Amino acid sequence: MSSAADTKPAPEEEPPAKGKFTFPSALTILAVVTLAVWALAFLIPPGAYDRDAEGAPVQGTYHRVDSDQSFVDRLNDLFLSPVNGLYGVQDAKTGEVGPDLAGELYGSAGVFLFVLAIGAFITVVFATGALDRGIGRLAHRLRDRGALLIAGVMLVFSLLGTVEGFAEETLGFYGLIIPLMLALGYDRMVATGTIILGAGIGVLCSTVNPFATGVASSAADISLGDGIVLRAIMWVVLTAVTIGYVIRYAVRVRENPDRSLSGFLPGDREHNAADAGEPPELTGLHRTVLVLVALVFSFMIFSVVPWSSALTGDADATPYGFELGWSFPRLAALFLVAAVLVGVVARFGEQRLSATIIQGAADFISPALVIVLARGVTVIMNNSRITDTVLHSIEGVVSGTSSALFAVFVFLVNLPLAFLIPSTSGHATLAMPILAPLADFAGVSRAVVVTAWQAASGWMNLWVPTTAVTIGGVALAKIGYDKYLRFVWPLLAILFALICGFVALGAVWT
Repeated sequence: MSSAADTKPAPEEEPPAKGKFTFPSALTILAVVTLAVWALAFLIPPGAYDRDAEGAPVQGTYHRVDSDQSFVDRLNDLFLSPVNGLYGVQDAKTGEVGPDLAGELYGSAGVFLFVLAIGAFITVVFATGALDRGIGRLAHRLRDRGALLIAGVMLVFSLLGTVEGFAEETLGFYGLIIPLMLALGYDRMVATGTIILGAGIGVLCSTVNPFATGVASSAADISLGDGIVLRAIMWVVLTAVTIGYVIRYAVRVRENPDRSLSGFLPGDREHNAADAGEPPELTGLHRTVLVLVALVFSFMIFSVVPWSSALTGDADATPYGFELGWSFPRLAALFLVAAVLVGVVARFGEQRLSATIIQGAADFISPALVIVLARGVTVIMNNSRITDTVLHSIEGVVSGTSSALFAVFVFLVNLPLAFLIPSTSGHATLAMPILAPLADFAGVSRAVVVTAWQAASGWMNLWVPTTAVTIGGVALAKIGYDKYLRFVWPLLAILFALICGFVALGAVWT
């Protein structure tokens, strides 16, 4: 849910004009990447690191090895890559991954089911109308206090973004927010910034967002709660900066409408507070559903955070007795049960509840398949034994750098990857098996690598035209994409500097 490629399908658009280029989907990109990596495996020499007791590569032990794979074996790996990406098993002795081997699960079946489960939960919640109406009531209640309205809506969107990847769902709020902003003397750019940047900054600073932090943590072989303190501090600071940036522009436009970057359409200056209309009151059911949603996500956070490490600062601290240490299988079960609970509370009935859960899982099959395809690429690299060779080549680039500089390098190297692979889930699954071991060499926590990666993905998705959240948002707001870029680029520069500072500090701190 943290990017356009990871959430529900965007609203239907007109078919592209004949001959007009359209950016390929994440599934297509990963299919091309799969073929490219498979072909490159014939050219890249196989190699391996010695492993320590925990299975991490030991720096300085890289050596070339012989590959006993025949051409038929390589074709078989290509053919089975999606299957291996889902439930491939790694043989403990040979390290080979295959669907019919004995050993540990290497595929992403746990994450795959988790994505479908949380998709079902979120869809059931939205079907109750509680979240939409709650945000609508908040916006209407603050309609006479402009700065507070901007801050309130952005804070709610950011909070939803950081815990569950709230992004494309914001497309439904333009019809509500734009009239309110115009009635307060603002322009359409204020409404656009409030929506896109509010949710986007939350996703950028994802604390437990399952579609970004969750997938990346799984691929990095760490807990979802690792690094949550740094990410929480980032969320507070960057959200405050972003809200302040939008409010500053809004005040300037209200004082001098000629300074508007978007301009005003005919009728924009004639809006008043009554034009927006008053949303219906929250019912007791809506309040109950909102409380349930808050409790479910609060419990998820509680269940995954390594509290002893977070509170003592010692990564090796003995876990407290109340720590649950849940991972994706239990979290998937949590959201499936929560989906049923919300449906029962909302009195959906058996047929409607079943249909909504199925529809929710279906809506999220795309990001789930992206994870599987990306994991299949790593299986090809593993079986052809080129993963360590690629790791060794990057090791040479970052060797000798400080931990702070290494963290910034991880952020920078992921910027172009985030553009090429707009799906956060696919990007994480593809990049983490390479980047996470690098953190071991640099003496940096793998959680910092996850934070730097998701910050790069989130920063790019604030402006790249390949996301429905951005390009769809400016279209709904009826402002030019070029005007949005002019509005947002100073903030992007500020966020870029702050992110580099935070990941560098996190690398030194941990």
